[in-house]
Amino acid sequence: MLTIESLAESLSEYLPLDQIAKVKRAYYYAEQAHDGQRRKSGEPYVTHPLAVADILANIRMDCDGLAAALLHDVIEDTGIPREALSKQFGEQVALLVDGVSKLTHLEFNDQLEKQAHNFQKMAMAMADDIRVIMVKLADRLHNMRTLDAMPAHKKRRIAKETLDIYAPIANRLGMYNVRLALESLAFQAYYPMRANMLQRAINKKYGQRQKAMEKLETYLQSELRSEYFEVEVSIREKHLYSIYKKMEKKRRSLEEIMDVVGVRIVTDKHDTCYRILGVIHTLFKPIEGRFKDYIAVPKSNGYQSLHTTVMGTNGLPMEVQIRTNEMDTVANNGIAAHWSYKASGQSIAGNHDRATKWVKSLIEIQEKARNPMEFVDNVKSDLFPDEVYVFTPKGKIIELPSGATAVDFAYGVHTEVGNSCISCRVNRRLAPLSTQLESGQTVEIITAKTAQPNVAWLSFAITGKARTNIRHYLKGKQRENAISIGYRLLTRSLNAFKTTIEELSETQINLVLEHYELETFDDLLESIGKGRHVGYVVTRELFPNYNEEELATPKSFKVNGSEGMLISYAKCCSPIPGDPIVGYVQMDKGIIIHHDQCPNIQDHLQNPERFIRMTWGKEIEEELNVSLIVSYVNQRGAVADIAASISDTDFQVSDLKIIERGRISRLRLNVTISSRVGLADVMRRVKAVRCVDKVSRETVVSR
Repeated sequence: MLTIESLAESLSEYLPLDQIAKVKRAYYYAEQAHDGQRRKSGEPYVTHPLAVADILANIRMDCDGLAAALLHDVIEDTGIPREALSKQFGEQVALLVDGVSKLTHLEFNDQLEKQAHNFQKMAMAMADDIRVIMVKLADRLHNMRTLDAMPAHKKRRIAKETLDIYAPIANRLGMYNVRLALESLAFQAYYPMRANMLQRAINKKYGQRQKAMEKLETYLQSELRSEYFEVEVSIREKHLYSIYKKMEKKRRSLEEIMDVVGVRIVTDKHDTCYRILGVIHTLFKPIEGRFKDYIAVPKSNGYQSLHTTVMGTNGLPMEVQIRTNEMDTVANNGIAAHWSYKASGQSIAGNHDRATKWVKSLIEIQEKARNPMEFVDNVKSDLFPDEVYVFTPKGKIIELPSGATAVDFAYGVHTEVGNSCISCRVNRRLAPLSTQLESGQTVEIITAKTAQPNVAWLSFAITGKARTNIRHYLKGKQRENAISIGYRLLTRSLNAFKTTIEELSETQINLVLEHYELETFDDLLESIGKGRHVGYVVTRELFPNYNEEELATPKSFKVNGSEGMLISYAKCCSPIPGDPIVGYVQMDKGIIIHHDQCPNIQDHLQNPERFIRMTWGKEIEEELNVSLIVSYVNQRGAVADIAASISDTDFQVSDLKIIERGRISRLRLNVTISSRVGLADVMRRVKAVRCVDKVSRETVVSR
């Protein structure tokens, strides 16, 4: 049974006596504070913080972290104020306990907005002191170990959030042992039938292998020591959840999963790892394409090791990991190794720096995100990394999550490089920014001073840094565009009142700003540009006594094609340059352009002030999508002939779909064009195909 004395004995291996005394004092304080309180299991409540401290002691947490673990529920459950803890144990401990207390009631349920907000809170707590999340992870691990006392529905919720949130955070911080334990317990609790079936299948397939594993361990130990290597060899089965995830991700059966057994070889020196690798490849046949050097290029959480998969003596593949003692400590304990080495007077800053850098990146993303949902969307790939490593032309390694593109790389180099990139070279060959990168490639980003982020990048950028900066830039650009459109719309309305913006008095402007509860005139213009307020209605507020009969007819609003995202084209009627058009000012969407015969605009006639007359600019080069309905005689090669009729033009076919089959069939052809002249050309080419009977443009106007 765990007691404070047995914990103190464990701590004596790495903490001085005065610090152990402080930890014991924290325990007795917690014991008194929780006196009379019991857990759901019936045990005295203090057994929980003691178990949490023991988990952290196993990864050699420092004195203040251990004291905070013992006191982590005191503020929340006993009413003892933070100031009292600060006075008794110092400000550091009080801050840690306060940080953990703020995370106590976080529940990551199916309400996405709430879940996102809670994860945001967790990220902020990590930013204050990363030990906060370490205490929280240990707290969660002990709660998982005692989950049986909970009702079934709570079990499943807690298990799911452990798999979705806590285990990935432990992995990101490199806390392998904690992550492993969390995943194993949560998998068993959330998918008990799957876990049991998989375990039985593994036992059946690889049963009776304990003696063979012991024999292999002895053989490896003997062979390596005969080469005068100082090594420790251990052989284990891969844990159940990692096998399950591999089966799920690769859509393979257990029989198709290659490496279920893992060999770990720990040695003393860095260069010895590579020499041992040579011996392993002499003893066993290596499987091609299954070698990874995480020593030269560490994972994002600081993990370092050589990985190779070889064919074992029993004909089954096995993964071999080779690393030093220090790498092994980091691999198992991650960021916790920083405090372990710090306590013994040594330094292992790299892993701590990596974790701190990651947490800082979360804060940068949080500051630029508009809401918690966007924040979580942007950090998903950073929380579940499966890395690729690519090089700059100067040889610097940039680490990115699997599936990252050249845009992610550009922002990984620097925000300004990302904001001004136009193309890239991958291994000296020109490639689009949407190119997915692979480990080992050299990537050069081509930039231009006039370039700027494009909304389309959000469809292929996956890193939090890239997505946050793209959205941040576009948000600023959208305001700029909205102010410009708002200026044009208000000018148009004021012209009908025979005045201009420049002629407005400061008193008039201030009265309108006060009426709409806005700060500046630019805010008013932005609001008009986004459709939140209507130019005509605002002008009426400016000139409440103006005679309606004296109003001039407002000029048409000219579409130039450079207005940005706040002018869009209705999909119902798909207007193209040359069509007669009308604009509808819609709340938060700006101006939506319709064909002036579109029946859908009839639905909005109760708000005539939101309609504006519009015309096309002479130089407009807007590329828009048009649907054509083609009736044709159903004969061999007909569809191919229709597609070929426009394949040698500048027009792009975005979709082709047969919508009716018969002797006379019909298909829908979506083409990107820039004018009615272009549309006429396309229709003429399609009509010229021998099997085509009729070609018409599909819009709600023509239906």
